[in-house]
Amino acid sequence: MKHTLTERSLAYLFLTLIALVAIIPLVIALFTSLKGDEEFSLGGMTLLPSSWHPENYSRAWEMADWGVFIRNSAIVTAAAVGGSLVLNLLAGFTFARIRFPGRTPLFLLLLLGLMIPAQVTVIPQFIIMKSIPLFGGNDWLGQGGNGWLDSYWALIVPELAGAFGVFMARQFYLQFPKALDDASYIDGAGYLRLFFSVYLPLSGPLLATLGIFKFVSVWNDFFHPLLYTNSPGMRTVQLGLQVFRGEHQVQYNLLMAASLLVSIPILIMFFVFQKQFIRSMVSTGVKG
Repeated sequence: MKHTLTERSLAYLFLTLIALVAIIPLVIALFTSLKGDEEFSLGGMTLLPSSWHPENYSRAWEMADWGVFIRNSAIVTAAAVGGSLVLNLLAGFTFARIRFPGRTPLFLLLLLGLMIPAQVTVIPQFIIMKSIPLFGGNDWLGQGGNGWLDSYWALIVPELAGAFGVFMARQFYLQFPKALDDASYIDGAGYLRLFFSVYLPLSGPLLATLGIFKFVSVWNDFFHPLLYTNSPGMRTVQLGLQVFRGEHQVQYNLLMAASLLVSIPILIMFFVFQKQFIRSMVSTGVKG
């Protein structure tokens, strides 16, 4: 009993240290957001502000059109999360529960997507976005215009599919007993009815986990909106943060204030679904 208590105490201590290390950047960002402009021109670095300036948050909000940025990020994120969940769960269910010729080689080919660096696909994706026929002034051959560039399509469609989501959904659905499928087939259920009536209602933890991952990825994405958009009306929150970066200096206090503000949706998302998230991470690791 004593040995077990010691092990638990050491485990709690270790986890507490990890939590503190993870929280330190947030604490620094919070204190930096409350500093005055003059503190950054004096040189040096102190943790606590010499004078507190909570008005930095209202200043940061007024310096950019955050209503437009938040609207764009919300539209793109909601569409990407919803669409990717549908595709990933259906694909994962297919690989886990339906036997068809070439299933294993096709799944291995899908896993290759996890091994390819994202940077390798940047140029092909850009060319595809620009060459979409009959969009953005393009003719039926995909020439003459900008295609999906500078539109929601370019920000949403590439986010709909992902090898990681399909892999995780497959691992989740592999846990269920085969008797569940057999009972449904005896009742006359087909594959779609089996998925929507039986497996989807049991997929709460999986939906929460994939939803959080995709939400954080799309909401925090800076590179793809920078690559695919060029008009102020299509900027997302991450591009909006660049208004605080001048040619010769950075307004760190306002930048940190705005960064904390745009992080609030991510925190809300995690706290709402954290139980399902943890449950899914544990269950998908039980059976490989």
